[in-house]
Amino acid sequence: MTDTAPGTDEHGKPPAAHPWDELARMESPPSAFACAVTRDWPGYFKAVAGKEPRETLVKALEFIEKPGLAIDLGCGEGRDTVELLARGWRVLAIDGHEMALDLTRHHPRLPTGALARLEVVHEEMEAARLPTCDLLNASFSLPFCRPEAFDGLWERIHAAVRPGGLFAGQLFGDRDTWASLPDRSHHTRRRVGELFRGRYRLEHFQEDERDGQDARGNAKHWHVFHFVARRCPDAAIPGGPSPTNMPKGACP
Repeated sequence: MTDTAPGTDEHGKPPAAHPWDELARMESPPSAFACAVTRDWPGYFKAVAGKEPRETLVKALEFIEKPGLAIDLGCGEGRDTVELLARGWRVLAIDGHEMALDLTRHHPRLPTGALARLEVVHEEMEAARLPTCDLLNASFSLPFCRPEAFDGLWERIHAAVRPGGLFAGQLFGDRDTWASLPDRSHHTRRRVGELFRGRYRLEHFQEDERDGQDARGNAKHWHVFHFVARRCPDAAIPGGPSPTNMPKGACP
């Protein structure tokens, strides 16, 4: 038997660092807001580490009787994924940053034995393959889709959510401070209505518009649409005509 040096594995190499330990050693960013502006995702993960699941996900789960397959599109550091796993769901967690997936797999709140129900995929949302699912969760990720790719992503999401399934997340409005950034997707309230009308019943919809600040006191005007939507049983198929004369939040 060969002795190993202290602090090394059986091959004499230092053990791999735990991703949450690496995150803890990172210098604290000025704010999550500042990191999101520049797409500094490791800094963003550091800023939001330990946060509870998003309210739209928690609300969506109130409308579902039993767990199934959920897609967490843009899973980030894993706060929503671990909540889904804790409630018995199978989860496909997708993110374009490898660190996000490492943090998700090793999340401190990851339930014992839950890795068997978790699949992680390193892929940008614009190109991600989306299987049929019971719930698609996109917490604050859709605004970071490139504008030229948004319509295609929206159609693929619609194709993935089974009839009667739920879709939860946020869209950013056209009056948000970030609307001036060319690589973000923003929408007028009318356009948001068109995206859902005839295809989804809105179980929850909230338009949040307010002046605020980030952690450093920088001014930020927020314009966000929070939603939980149920796919209509007879909704228009992707690529086909979408009804535009239905009342808001109703199915055909």
